[in-house]
Parts: sequence; structure tokens; C-alpha cells
Amino acid sequence: MALEIRPVTSRRDLATFIKLPWRLYRNEPLWVPPLIAERKRFLDRTKNPWFEHGEAEYFLAWRDGQAIGRITAQVDRHFNEFQDNDWGLFGFFECEDDPEAARALLAAAEAWLRARGRDRMVGPMDFTMNDENGVLIEGWELPPIILTNWTPRYYPRLFEEAGFAKAVDTLMWELNISRREEVNPTIWRIAARVESRHGITVRQFRKKDLPAEVDRFLEVYNSAWERNWGFSPLTDAEVRHYAKDLSPLLDENWGLVAEKDGETVGAALTIPDFNQVLRHLNGRLLPFGWAKALWYRRRIDRVRVFALGVRREWQHTGVAARFYEMYFDAGERTPQHGGEMGWILETNHSMNRGMEGMGGRIVRRYRLYERVLDAGAATETEAAPPIS
Repeated sequence: MALEIRPVTSRRDLATFIKLPWRLYRNEPLWVPPLIAERKRFLDRTKNPWFEHGEAEYFLAWRDGQAIGRITAQVDRHFNEFQDNDWGLFGFFECEDDPEAARALLAAAEAWLRARGRDRMVGPMDFTMNDENGVLIEGWELPPIILTNWTPRYYPRLFEEAGFAKAVDTLMWELNISRREEVNPTIWRIAARVESRHGITVRQFRKKDLPAEVDRFLEVYNSAWERNWGFSPLTDAEVRHYAKDLSPLLDENWGLVAEKDGETVGAALTIPDFNQVLRHLNGRLLPFGWAKALWYRRRIDRVRVFALGVRREWQHTGVAARFYEMYFDAGERTPQHGGEMGWILETNHSMNRGMEGMGGRIVRRYRLYERVLDAGAATETEAAPPIS
């Protein structure tokens, strides 16, 4: 049975690309199907603002007339300029437990990146570190929380056998926000003096003022995360695109803004775990998905801390501790009494110490891989199955 790697060139191909996981994960009860319509918009080059500074190609692996794997190769000019590198990225990787197919998909992405002068191949990222990224190396026994992925146990082996090495791990921390007694008391003491000592007030998001709140969040996000591995600043168009997609999920109890004299110094955005709804929809809101969504949404009992950051010049003031305290308060008045925080880089020692102090525990670990595109890699790529 001949293996072929072909780029996506038609709507039918794109539909196959999007729906492939339904077949691969058909016997995996923990996998959560995404909304098909949302995936179409995300991959649409005319609708996703990422394509204003990036380009990508989508590939499918075919064997005996059936799609068995997929991958994207992408170049993000914004990321390269900010990080001052020539990395190429890959993402949306899905594949049967078929090392030949995995090598061929990665070889196709590599050839595409080489043709664009890239000197390193890093991923998976869908399309950036702001999106779903990495593959599970710990935590397969747990259902994924919103905006995270669940991947099979054999994926790390496929990457390693294809010559990829670890680039970095990211961590998901679980927190129970109903047990204050498990938190280091120092955190509460620090939180109590944020306003009295530093004049910083922390308030909840105002959904009715969402455009202005988005501006405040963007201001903090691009400052607080700029030193992170793999980071690239969000553009105004991108953050408004995210805000539009996430606005139906936002709950004012879980969005926080820290301010001093009218200046935004910190922000935290936490989202109820809508995966608890999506798992019942099988990728579609119509014809009856809306009713199911409304029914199951009332039963969401956990959240994901999507982003929590403080501008560098204010990180000594205890704003993060105040955020944590207010999340415990929110847990007392909402149905959500726990959740997860991440992704946190394994190298982010201050944030990981903070999670330990909050009584958290690591429940999932994701890995991103890399491969230097040197002469040795070129030889191996030439030996891979041909790209048709």
C-alpha cells in the first residue's frame, strides 16, 4: 500500500484534514471533538489574522486511498522578527501509529520550511504558542481542559524516531480553589497589602466594556510574556479575534484587571472549562447542539487560567497573589471550585514556585520538539517517502 504526502488543495481536502481526528480518536473516550465550524474559520487564510504575518501549508498523508495523518508547516515573520531567529514551525500533527507516515509528514513539512530558508523546525504549534501546542508526555488519564489537546501515548515515540529532540516542556497545574488552608499563608499576607502599600487596585472584567478591556489585556500580555521561550506578541487584530471567539465563554467572575493611577499593571483571564460542553456536541452546534450547550454549560465545575501576568516593573508588588486570592473568592460564589493553570514553561521557576505555594500539583506535561535543519537532516529527508 503506497504512502503519499499531498498538500491540501481543495475544500474536500480541507474537510478531510479537519475531520481526520474523528477517525483516529474514535476509540479514545477522553478526546474532546472541537467545533468543526470554528476549525474551518481558524484554518481559513482569509479569516484568521495570523496570516497577516504568517504563511502555512497543510499536508495530508494517504495510504490506499485513506487519510492517515496530517501536519502543517508555517513561517511566522512576526515571531522570527521578535525572537531574532529563522525558525520554521509545524503544527496540527495527527497520525496513526505509523512511523513511516510520521517521518514522511515531518519530511514534507521540513522540505517546505527549507525552501523558505528556515534553519530549525520546532513544534507542534497550532499556529503559535498562544494556540494549542505540544504533545502529552504525562497526564493521559485525565480529560483535557479547554484550549488544550489530548494526544496518544505513541506520539513522543513518532517524533523521537524521526530524529526530533525535546525543545521544552510546558506544565499544567491543578488547583483546588476551595481549600484555602492548603495555601502558603505568606501569599495571603502579600495579597492583603497590594492596595495599602502599593496603591494597586484589582477588579473584575467588565463584559459591557469588552473592547477597552481587550486593550488593557493586550497591553499587559505583550509586556509580561515577552521574555518567554517561543513568545511572539499578539497583534491588535489577533487579540480582537481571540476576544470575539472567547467572549461567549467569558465570565466576569474570572477576568481580573490590576490598575494603578489609571495604568493597567496586570491582568488575568480565566475561562470556564467549555470542554465539558464540547464533549457532548461531536463538533456541531446544529441542529440540536445549541440546546445541549445550554444544558451542559450550567454544569461546568472547573476553570482554566488561560493567562495571568504582571508587567515587569510591578512584579514585586504582590499583584499575582491578589489575583490568586480573588480566584479563591470567585470559587466560593460560582459552581467552579477548581481547575488548571497553564501552559507554564518548566523553566518559569517563579511561576512554578507560586503554584506550589498555592497547593497545586502538576497533572499534565506537554512537550515541544525541535530539529536543526543541517546537512544531516537533509540526507534523512531525502530518504523519506516521496512527496507527490
